[in-house]
Amino acid sequence: MSDRVGHTTRPNMITLTGFVFILLSALLGYIYSPQLDKAPPRWVHFAHGLFLFLYQTFDAVDGKQARRTNSSSPLGELFDHGCDALACVFEALAFGSTAMCGKTTFWFWVISAVTFYFATWEHFFTNTLILPIVNGPTEGLMLIYMGHFLTFFLGAQWWAQDFRKSIPLLNWVSFLPEIPLYGVVLFFMIIFGVIPTIWSNISNVHKVVQARKGSMLLALAMLFPFAVLLGAVLVWSFWSPSDIMRTQPHLLIVGTGFAFGFLVGRMILAHLCDEAKGLKTGMCMSLLFLPLAIANALSARLNNGLPLVDETTVLLLYCVYTVGLYLHFATSVIHEITDALGIHCFRITRKEA
Repeated sequence: MSDRVGHTTRPNMITLTGFVFILLSALLGYIYSPQLDKAPPRWVHFAHGLFLFLYQTFDAVDGKQARRTNSSSPLGELFDHGCDALACVFEALAFGSTAMCGKTTFWFWVISAVTFYFATWEHFFTNTLILPIVNGPTEGLMLIYMGHFLTFFLGAQWWAQDFRKSIPLLNWVSFLPEIPLYGVVLFFMIIFGVIPTIWSNISNVHKVVQARKGSMLLALAMLFPFAVLLGAVLVWSFWSPSDIMRTQPHLLIVGTGFAFGFLVGRMILAHLCDEAKGLKTGMCMSLLFLPLAIANALSARLNNGLPLVDETTVLLLYCVYTVGLYLHFATSVIHEITDALGIHCFRITRKEA
C-alpha cells in the first residue's frame, strides 16, 4: 500500500507538507511573542528547529520523488521555488521569535530575500542554479536549526544580550559599544554571505549577457520591482507614526513577503515561458498598495500624529492584498499548467506513472 501511495504522490504534495512545517513554526512564534521581543517557552525553540529540519528534509526529498516517479514538470519548479520564497518569510519570523530580534527580524528576512531573488534572477539568464560549496539551502539552514536547538538549552536571552556576555571569548573586544549577539550575526551574514553572493550573481549574469551581446541595463531592470518594494516598505516604516516595524512585525513581514513571493513567481514563470529579458510590468502589481500606505503615514504629520486610517487596519489590508494577489497568481498558473500538460498538481495518475 505504501509503495503504491508513494508512486502516486506528486512531489508538490511533499513540498507543500514541508512548507506547512515552516508555517506552523511562524505561528508558534506569533502566539508566544507577537512583537518578537519576548522569550517564548524553551520547547518552542526546539519546535522551531525540528520544523525547519523537517522542511529542509522534505524540500530535498521532493526532487528525488520527481525522478523516482518520472514526474518532473515546469509546475514542479514553479511550486518548489514559490514555497521556498514564502519559507524565507516564515522562517525569518521563527528565527525572530528565537533570537528576540524585534524589529531587526525584518532585516533577517531582507538578507534571505535578497539572496533568493538574485539567485532566481541569475537562473533566469544562466539556466543554471549555481550554488557555492557552502550555501544557504544546505549549510545555511543547518546553522539556523542548530541555532534553534542551541537556544533550547541556553535560552533566548543568549541572543539578545551583549555579544561579549554570550561569547565570553570575545571579552577582549572592548572598543565596540554594547551590541546584541543577533546584531553581530546579522553583520557577519551580510559581509561574508550576502555581499559575496550578490557579487557572484551579478558577475555570472554579466558574463552571459556579454556573451550573447545583450544589454546589462535590461538585465538589471528586472531587479527594479524588488528594489522598489524594499525601498517603499522602508519609507513607510520610517514615516510610520506607530512604528509598524516594531509594533506589527508579523503583519509587515508577511505582507511584504507575499509581494516578494509574487515577484519571484513572475520571474520563474517568465523563465519557463522564455519571455524576453527586461522589466516585467506585471510584477509592479505587487507595489500598487504601497503608495497608499505611505500617503496614510504622511497624513499623520498633518493631523496631530494621527493617520487618516489606523495603521493596523492598513497593514491588514496590505496583507489581504498581497496574499490575495499571490494566491490568484498561483492558482491561475497551476490550473493553466495542469490543463495544458494533462496532469494533476498533487497526485500522479496511472497514465503518468
